[in-house]
Amino acid sequence: MKQSFFGRSLTKKEQMKQINQMFLSASLLAILCALTTPVAAGKPNIVYILADDMGQGDVSCYNSDGKIPTPYIDRLVSEGMQFMDTHTSSGVCTPTRYGILTGRYSWRTPTLKQGVLGGHSSHLIEPTRETVASFLKKQGYATACVGKWHLGMDWKVENDSKVGKRVSYKNVDPTAPIQNGPNSVGFDYYFGISASLNMDPHAYIENDRIQGTLEILKTLDEVDARGFTQPSKPGYAAKEYVQQEVLAKFAEKTCGWIREQKGSPFFVYLPLPSPHSPIVPSDKFKGKSGLSEHGDFCMESDWVVGEVLKTLDEQGIADNTLVIFTADNGTSPKAGFTAMAKQGHHSSWIYRGMKGTNWEGGHRVPFVVRWPNKVKAGAVSKELVCTTDFLATCTDITGVPLADDAGEDSVSFLPALEGNRVSGDSDRLVIHHSDNGIFAIRRGKWKVMFDDFGGSKRVDPRADDPIIHAASLQLFDMETDAIEKVNVASEHPEVIEMLKKDLADIISKGRSTPGPNLPSDHNDPDVKWPQIRMISEFLN
Repeated sequence: MKQSFFGRSLTKKEQMKQINQMFLSASLLAILCALTTPVAAGKPNIVYILADDMGQGDVSCYNSDGKIPTPYIDRLVSEGMQFMDTHTSSGVCTPTRYGILTGRYSWRTPTLKQGVLGGHSSHLIEPTRETVASFLKKQGYATACVGKWHLGMDWKVENDSKVGKRVSYKNVDPTAPIQNGPNSVGFDYYFGISASLNMDPHAYIENDRIQGTLEILKTLDEVDARGFTQPSKPGYAAKEYVQQEVLAKFAEKTCGWIREQKGSPFFVYLPLPSPHSPIVPSDKFKGKSGLSEHGDFCMESDWVVGEVLKTLDEQGIADNTLVIFTADNGTSPKAGFTAMAKQGHHSSWIYRGMKGTNWEGGHRVPFVVRWPNKVKAGAVSKELVCTTDFLATCTDITGVPLADDAGEDSVSFLPALEGNRVSGDSDRLVIHHSDNGIFAIRRGKWKVMFDDFGGSKRVDPRADDPIIHAASLQLFDMETDAIEKVNVASEHPEVIEMLKKDLADIISKGRSTPGPNLPSDHNDPDVKWPQIRMISEFLN
């Protein structure tokens, strides 16, 4: 029996020829797809969730005596790996976020030797600098950032001289397209807020445009009348924007974007604005912790983690998705340490200090990784890790090396996920940096602090437990004294000198990882950097 194709009957020989041609075309198409797909099948999806001002003590899987239940972060721990000795590159927001995305310490930039940016600050990450997003995009990943940016973006300003670290809303045209934001450093899609919930503009930004019907709140009274919680600042605000709804909106946008991804791997960076002040849990979570509004806001942050995990499960992609949960620094004093301590809750857990400080409570953070296809469930790592290590880890996962001038301070923690040492020895080196730009340095078990107050004016919540042999320069043995109780500087002057030289070397070489020296501005007379005077004798 003859078969008809396009209105003409074909012989059996012609039919077989046609079928062979169809198979050949399909084979060629498959080969072509394989050649043009940048990433081989099996590369993991990556989700990086960053809480804002959340110490280890605020997560129940770390602090079993704590009063804040975090069941979804706990689930990540039970199904993945819990890191016990992970640190942010700074005790405050902007510097840590810069380090996460660039693999580079923020004090290497000319504009961020201390402090943080504002809501209208100009961009900190140069568009030419490699980021986690730009790197993964080159490997075929779809990329998105949903949440608090706080790394600067270029608004249209009326006076160019006003562009810089802090820009007033009075000099900004919010209706013009925004330049050099997340879309310029590798993110295909961005939805979020420019900085913290307390900073203007109080409005969502999608890609390069501010959203909503804008009004100007000129005074704190107008800010209060608008329903914003203190310490919110005057400035532009969208009438549709509600502080208490921000977390739910970010969860909705993130999960929606994940559902849209088909085929190619994806990377989602989800920097939450919580539990940073203003502490504004939604009605659904108010009073839920039974501890404080800070506790309620932590629980709502944990709920966002749960929404993401639920979406991964629904899409059937959880096994090959690397999920990281961490925080940008320790808990803020706005959380109310004293009141919570009376109820038996310590946000810094067993450690000294809080947000902004070089004490462990300022930068030792929860760090949990789940990747079922790779990481053994219920594993614990005591490896020394820094949040700058994310970029090198991504390059290790994809098998594509970084350029010599990228990720200068990034070391892959993929070996730790496989149960091995991170750097091949016990002398991993990490730099700590306070809100005031004061340095501390850790090498292996030794940690030097170049002051006796944590590098910050923020009060130590454990100040009633004084340090033995406290001095203006302090050395702690982190293997035996991670709670920083006894200063042993006088017993080990050789260690002090070694670590001073290490810090000077890392600054002058422009990197802390192997590779060619890179530019450094430590000798630039136009750069004000008084925090390096204590090692000036060792700087080249």
